[in-house]
Amino acid sequence: MITIKTPREIELLRKAGNIVYKTHQYLQPFIKEGITTDKLNELAHNFILKQDATPSFLGYNNYPKSICVSVNEQVVHGISSSYKLRKGDIVSIDIGACYQGYHGDSAWTYIIGEPTNDAKRLMDGTKEALYEGLKAIKPGNHIGDIGLAVEKCAKKYNLSVVRELVGHGVGAALHEEPDVPNFSMKNKGPLLKEGMVIAVEPMLNLGSRHVVVEDDDWTIITYDRKPSAHYEHTVLVTKDGYEILTGE
Repeated sequence: MITIKTPREIELLRKAGNIVYKTHQYLQPFIKEGITTDKLNELAHNFILKQDATPSFLGYNNYPKSICVSVNEQVVHGISSSYKLRKGDIVSIDIGACYQGYHGDSAWTYIIGEPTNDAKRLMDGTKEALYEGLKAIKPGNHIGDIGLAVEKCAKKYNLSVVRELVGHGVGAALHEEPDVPNFSMKNKGPLLKEGMVIAVEPMLNLGSRHVVVEDDDWTIITYDRKPSAHYEHTVLVTKDGYEILTGE
């Protein structure tokens, strides 16, 4: 069931979203060559706790870490480890925080060192696809209009859209209805209404759109092992558009 958030719920979602935003900002200086992905997880975990919040991902369906750190061909749900980041790595950081029972959820992608032309195209295209998707958000439009805008942008950059993974509603549960696909479903799906809160999260690949699940049952990688990027914001549908709850 899709829920319309009350003013109190929206304030708590704003707070949760701001904590996620601040955690991303805090982590950025540490995302560099030589740091382990486990250290990034530890830093984020401790920072979220200091904000009087808890990591949304830790223990979610038995997920073992507090954030997702996905490197290169890892699309999403990468589990941090002793792996040290190297020059040229494309690193997606997905962070969720729960504040007084309500969640914020946002992902961002970074490059270690200078990007290749392909890496720049991947990251620029995926980030632009996020914001093009957000432009489609206003009451009366359909959820599918978001996917149409995302896919149109992906095609412009010659990137493929992962279809098996979608955005989602956000509230007292980390993942709520509705699903928010990143592929074209013009004029299809539920109508957007003021007070809905959703996470829009394009996951685009340099190569094939197809993905597989690793043996850990969490990490999703590209079938052809080519790099992927992931950008995500949690947003509130307003009377005339949207409000980003997880920072700019």
